[in-house]
This record gives sequence, structure tokens and C-alpha cells, in this order.
Amino acid sequence: MKRTLLAAIPVVVLTACGQPDVVPHETGVETFTATIVATEGNRAEGVVNFRRSGDGIVVSATIEGLEPNNRHGFHIHQFGDCTAPDATSAGGHFNPTGERHGARHDDQRHLGDLGNLEANDQGVAVLEYIDDRLSMDGAHSILGRGIIVHAQADDYETQPTGDAGGRIGCGVIGVAERN
Repeated sequence: MKRTLLAAIPVVVLTACGQPDVVPHETGVETFTATIVATEGNRAEGVVNFRRSGDGIVVSATIEGLEPNNRHGFHIHQFGDCTAPDATSAGGHFNPTGERHGARHDDQRHLGDLGNLEANDQGVAVLEYIDDRLSMDGAHSILGRGIIVHAQADDYETQPTGDAGGRIGCGVIGVAERN
């Protein structure tokens, strides 16, 4: 009698959309990073880093090619998929806890709600803050998720997106540095 060892076969978790989802695990990694590339017809590009600290996750971003002197919505999205020309392949905001959309400092918000990037007169936004709700491990890990820069400001009220407009830049959150 021949036996098949099923545990050796890799498993991909599929969501209702048919996109692979992240399988939660402990990474032991100190820094994640995402390189933002422009969506079709746009110029937004840059780097976003996520680093563990004693108070939470330090989120730091430098994004260029934005509309000068404007605010741009900034969110973690469900899928690490930037293949669609308009980045809709990244799905909706990362919201595993089923919360309402809100500002990054609100008690109730999507885990992926990171607020707005503020572009200077050169179209460059630099952001750094500590987020005490993001996770780099476990069921709510941001590893493998998409990160989106939007064309307009997030109003923090319109459900479920913040009325931030089109997706002008997209990146995938990956491992930057191992211990």
C-alpha cells in the first residue's frame, strides 16, 4: 500500500477573490520594506519602511512624484499585488478586525489606515511615526500586503475608503533585514 505525505505539499490560502493571502507566522525580522512604484500614468515612487520598536512599529516613508503641497491617502491594502495598471489588484484596505475606516490615531480604524502623506512644494512627502496597532507577526501581520499611495487626501470619514481617490503608487511589503 502506497502512502502519500500531504504535509509536504505547499499550501496557498485563497481568499474569495482568488488571490493568495498571507499565511501568518513569526518572522523574527526587525525591518520590512516596500518599494513604491507608480501606477499607469502617475509618478509616485519611493520607499516605505516598517521597523520594530519598544512602542510599536516605526513607519517611515519618503515618496516623490506627488502633487506638490497636497495630501495623499496612505494605506496598507489586503493583497501584495501591484500587477493591475491601476493597482486595484491590491484589493481593499487591510482590515482583518472588521473596523470602520478612520484616521491612524483613532481607536477604531482599519489596521491599514496610515493617514495622509503631506507633499512639499517639490512633490516629496516624508513621514515617520510609531503605530501601536500594526503587527509584523501572527494573524494580522503586514508582511506580503500591498501599500498604496492615493491621488487625494483621506477624509477619515467616507466608508470604507476615506474618499482618497485613485491609486497613484503601489508596493509590496517584504523582508528587509534579518536578525
